[in-house]
Amino acid sequence: MNSPISLINKLAERKALNAYRQLRLPQPGMVDFCSNDYLGIVKNNLLSIDNSELSIVNSEHLKSNDLSSVNHQRSSGSTGSRLLAGNYELIETTEHTIASFHHAAAALIFNSGYDANIGLLSSVLQKGDTVIYDSLSHASIRDGIRLSFAKAYAFLHNDLNDLEKKMQHATGNIFVVTESVFSMDGDVCLLNEIVVLCEKYGAYVIVDEAHATGVISKRGEGLVQQSGLQNKVFARVHTFGKACGCHGAAVLGSLDLKNYLVNFARSFIYSTALPAHTVQFIQNSYHIFPSLTNERKQLQMLIEQFQQATISYEKLVSHTPIQVVIVSGNEAVKNLADKLQQSGLDVRPILYPTVPKGKERLRIVLHAFNTNEEVQRLINLL
Repeated sequence: MNSPISLINKLAERKALNAYRQLRLPQPGMVDFCSNDYLGIVKNNLLSIDNSELSIVNSEHLKSNDLSSVNHQRSSGSTGSRLLAGNYELIETTEHTIASFHHAAAALIFNSGYDANIGLLSSVLQKGDTVIYDSLSHASIRDGIRLSFAKAYAFLHNDLNDLEKKMQHATGNIFVVTESVFSMDGDVCLLNEIVVLCEKYGAYVIVDEAHATGVISKRGEGLVQQSGLQNKVFARVHTFGKACGCHGAAVLGSLDLKNYLVNFARSFIYSTALPAHTVQFIQNSYHIFPSLTNERKQLQMLIEQFQQATISYEKLVSHTPIQVVIVSGNEAVKNLADKLQQSGLDVRPILYPTVPKGKERLRIVLHAFNTNEEVQRLINLL
């Protein structure tokens, strides 16, 4: 069957803008400057699972009516949503582990960071409420807000004056949404100041910690805990597909929030639960990444090396693994990325319309496994 002409025209439009996206396989032997494996957990296979870990601890003491738990632990799938057949002991234990580590009352695991933001924002924000979000917030935040019935306003990136102006005109419950580390700029939100403003106006703070988890703070707890603000933030979203080296996400907050999401978050209610082997990877990651102190130190050394270097292009200030080089124009940034890739460095371009026109960029991701020599090679080519 032929596709509607409107789809064909949209694809042609993308090609004309030199913004056409295509899937590609990684080339062997390339130096990784693009993945989100910040600590090298995936590269170094730190989360490997043997069969013994997929059985329940002390399973010989289980009663016969616990057979379903054993089956979940050893199965390839969870067999249903968590409100039906898909709930099991390991996933609840892992939620307790995550909540305890992040000093939260409760945690609820979602299948992805996208699902977590969609479920949280579309259900919590009510008609008559106001949500004010940073203009550089991730697409999943914007989509979650779009699915809600709240009045929504973007404030200029990290602009406290613009945020306060919008808060002054807000009605109903007020929610302020931001990321701790911004995925396309690599900078950090002004969390302390945002919390002060929210206390002044009685607003609720929601923070997406996707790119801070495992990286920010002494043990990788994230920006909220580094700032000591875990008791002043309404909800946090921690994702596991980046520094944690696995898959999934969790929303942290009060027990009331968890119970609310179980009842009203559609991306949770109507999704098949993660299988036990995926949750075991999450559990393993939370046992491993807090101790990767040397990896976080190595990351900071590489960040300083890149930030202090002189290059021919505009470089944004960033103290996180996400480093940004502005190369205006889709064609220009794609050409530069091709040049780096031909030199064995896997750097990817970020094109308009993902970023504003004229702000196209190389998104360079540093990792604990990168060497000073590799980073210097990159600097020399820029």
